[in-house]
Amino acid sequence: MTSFVSKMIDEFFIAFGVVIGGCILAGIAAVITLKNPTEQMELISENIKIWAVVVAVGGTIDPIRSIQSNFLDGQISPAIKQILYILAAYLGAHLATTLIQWIAKGGVES
Repeated sequence: MTSFVSKMIDEFFIAFGVVIGGCILAGIAAVITLKNPTEQMELISENIKIWAVVVAVGGTIDPIRSIQSNFLDGQISPAIKQILYILAAYLGAHLATTLIQWIAKGGVES
């Protein structure tokens, strides 16, 4: 597997794990503080999604600067790769959010 594909998979699962882990811990905190765990998990899943993407792609503004500088220098390929990394991270965070919301609503309706 190429390093590009490997890094995309890493970005996806890091963002996925941040959302899932954050929501599980928010659910535990909700139980301790006598709040509704499913409501807290749903709320946190939406609020943490963008931060999961930021964590997965490096936690700073550097990936965005990399895109800008590569485009300005005429190097399209590295900029496109960085955009695809961000997209993979977003997809991981979004899938985790969708999964949490699906679980919180009770799964498949009969």
